Amino acid sequence: MQIRTATRSDVPAILTLLEDDDISRLRGHVVVPAAIESAFEAIDSDDRNELVVAVEDGEVIGTCQLTFIPGLSRGGAERLLIEAVRIRSDKRGGGRGGDLIRWTIERARERGCRVVQLTTDKRRTEAQRFYAALGFQASHEGMKLAL
Repeated sequence: MQIRTATRSDVPAILTLLEDDDISRLRGHVVVPAAIESAFEAIDSDDRNELVVAVEDGEVIGTCQLTFIPGLSRGGAERLLIEAVRIRSDKRGGGRGGDLIRWTIERARERGCRVVQLTTDKRRTEAQRFYAALGFQASHEGMKLAL
């Protein structure tokens, strides 16, 4: 499995991965091509954001977005926020997700981050076990407000 920066041509496969999920389907988001294009451009042009894909046999089988956040807390430490982690459903269970997350942690170290953080939906109990096995701790309670 190769992990690399996503290109515009990867966006359809990434969207398929993001939709290949019961909880995501319940959200009922409508894909608006202009909004997707604008979001990709914003991510791609921002050196604090990285959209990555995992590729196997020439096919995109995984993705996640990395956002590097500067802050005054923790002595001015930068932190990495990992979002939208997906491995194609027929490729799960073979260690690919762990490889992807370990790659992101190494990327955070390369950038000098002191913290890696992520959120996962409370209904995703398997994901919670997965992240805990990789060393993540449920240290905070996340909250969201839909606008």
